[in-house]
Amino acid sequence: MTVPENVDLAHLPIVSPKMLAHIVLRTSRFDEVVQWYKNTLGAHASFENDSLAFLTYDSEHHRIAVLSVPGLSPQPDGTAGVHHVAFTYATLYDLLSTFTRLKSGGDVPILSINHGPTTSLYYSDPDGNQVELQVDNFDTEEDAKTFFASGEFATNPVGVDFDPEELFKRLLAGETEAKLKARPVIGARHPSSVPLR
Repeated sequence: MTVPENVDLAHLPIVSPKMLAHIVLRTSRFDEVVQWYKNTLGAHASFENDSLAFLTYDSEHHRIAVLSVPGLSPQPDGTAGVHHVAFTYATLYDLLSTFTRLKSGGDVPILSINHGPTTSLYYSDPDGNQVELQVDNFDTEEDAKTFFASGEFATNPVGVDFDPEELFKRLLAGETEAKLKARPVIGARHPSSVPLR
């Protein structure tokens, strides 16, 4: 992938993910939630009224459905349920330009981590649903399986934190995606060290 020259960081385009079946959300903050997914993913409504929105960012009729349910309580931390939903981007450039665009509007990730198989940014939507935006770090499924089977992954199944702003600067300066997506070895790390609820 060739990084574009003369990138205007203040006016980055919306870059949409490359895959997900669909998710359905219920909310009492209908307008806020619908707008957050439209802005974050570049989604548009294939159907929308005042209580239901089918949102998509590709040829699928809907990837996200949002249901308006008045009077719901806010999500309490630390309860059983869906942990997060992940959206995969085609390139590291697409992921990091999305980070930069969202940050310019005040939306920053709660966690930036290179898991090994993916380089990932975690966000919270207006209802507190956790959303992972990621890029695959390996070119083939076989390469990812080999990494999962490695002692390195067994020692650190969580990953290594990174600074997305710094990573984007390095990418724009000409470092390759392969080099930037290679996970550093830091030793053992337990899942409890990750600040996700």
